[in-house]
Amino acid sequence: MVESREAAIADAAAAHAAGADLVEFRIDRLWDEHVPAHEPDLLRSLIRESPLPCIITCRSRAEGGEFKGSGAAVLELYTSLMREAFPPRYLDIELAMLRQASGPVRERFLAAAEEAWRRHDLSTSLIVSLHDSVGRPPTLLARLAEMRAEPRFRLLKTAYRARSLRDNIELFELLIERDRPSIALAMGEFGLMSRILAPKFGGFLTFAALRDASATAPGQPTITDLLHTYRFRSIAPSTKVFGVIGWPVAKSLSPLVHNAGFEATGFDGVYLPMPVPPEYEHFKATLPDLLAFSALDFAGASITMPHKQHVLRLAMEDADRTWRVDPLVRRAGAANTVTITSDGSIHLSNTDAEALASLLGAIAPLQGMRVGVLGAGGLARAAAAALAEAQAHVTLFARSSDKAARVAAELTAAGSSYAHPVLAAGWGDRAAAGLDVFVNCTPLGMEETPVQGQCPFTDSHLAAMEDDAIIVETVYRPVETPLVQAARRRGLKVVTGDALFVAQAAAQFKTWTGHSAPVGLFERLVAEALGVPSGGPTPEGGPPPAA
Repeated sequence: MVESREAAIADAAAAHAAGADLVEFRIDRLWDEHVPAHEPDLLRSLIRESPLPCIITCRSRAEGGEFKGSGAAVLELYTSLMREAFPPRYLDIELAMLRQASGPVRERFLAAAEEAWRRHDLSTSLIVSLHDSVGRPPTLLARLAEMRAEPRFRLLKTAYRARSLRDNIELFELLIERDRPSIALAMGEFGLMSRILAPKFGGFLTFAALRDASATAPGQPTITDLLHTYRFRSIAPSTKVFGVIGWPVAKSLSPLVHNAGFEATGFDGVYLPMPVPPEYEHFKATLPDLLAFSALDFAGASITMPHKQHVLRLAMEDADRTWRVDPLVRRAGAANTVTITSDGSIHLSNTDAEALASLLGAIAPLQGMRVGVLGAGGLARAAAAALAEAQAHVTLFARSSDKAARVAAELTAAGSSYAHPVLAAGWGDRAAAGLDVFVNCTPLGMEETPVQGQCPFTDSHLAAMEDDAIIVETVYRPVETPLVQAARRRGLKVVTGDALFVAQAAAQFKTWTGHSAPVGLFERLVAEALGVPSGGPTPEGGPPPAA
């Protein structure tokens, strides 16, 4: 967004250094204050001095910008710019502005555009665009047909706010069916997929912000995230797509580690955040559409709160596809990993359970271990099922004693091979003496939640525990939760949430790619992201920081 020539040139230079191919100068705010249509001196110097080829864009308020003037004035300015010795490489003009302009103004503009495009030294191409900051325009297809009917429109751009992940699919289809270079992007948190996967479907370009605060449309990634976290340059039509499905997922570390793992092992994949609102109806409407859109090459997903039980319910209800469900998932009633196999079947597994059993098993034998699991959601069910299957004594503690009793009964009924039934006890009894391990499967202590700063145990609870008791924390934002801090003060052994996260992510990676995960890389990236020492000290006698 241009505020001054000096700041715009400095930011363009920074974008060039960061790896951008083009820079878009948005002149919405600049117009009335500095650049009358008859004297575009500032724009001339901006275009001439730009370190990158540029797009000049004046976005109207009607389409999400800040320009308050007429479309005819924009066309007049653009016409003069195209006749300069140093014209912009691209001009973005809204279809609505072309519609509003009188016939002579429009024809002068299009004639200048055709003349500029035919020049071989410094040619200008028109990007004719339509935007809707509310949702999919009801007349989208008619407006696209109008744009395609004019051959002087060299590039076509469509952008609207996505209401769900499914809106990305129509935009991908527009790119597949394009008759000329095209841009099709979704705005908002549901639209990140369209921005990152543009090269997979032949999109002409995608937009990124130089920094979070300078995004000119909702949902733009930063150029650092686009090029480094998501490895935009490596995305091709063959690239397989993975993601984390949950609500919310914006702060998940999974994209960071899995994309780095793909790069380290040479695997042709990309991993994205995939936000799906918490209700089952949203999940049921979204996942099947992703699976059905074959051009997406959707190959797997991490399933996180609150959809770990929803995915198993969908598998039970969906008769149109072949689902293979691990026995542990059936017993736990929850899955955290979806894998689409080469034969098209869908495999559900639970690496949360696998990681927990692995980490605890490295500390002490699981058989006969007395474990208290806090919570009764998908993660708690998986933890209880995995530990009971390993012949541990498991007791569930939840704020709702009825729910804990119901879940314990369901797990016991499903686990005919368990040596001991899964028990339930009241929340007030959670620190009962005699248990060897406590696994916190609640969100208590998680940052940016209503329960931030809370701890499932008081100091008196911890004092009543055995001196060699083990505390397992599943929350990893922050790593040093109130529970971890209190347990360390008490001198108890601690397994932190980042260790569990790395272990379950490594198991997912192996399932999807067939490659062993670069665990050391995962540990380093997670430690850097969370601001903790990588491979730092652990409590006396405690476990290593990751599996």
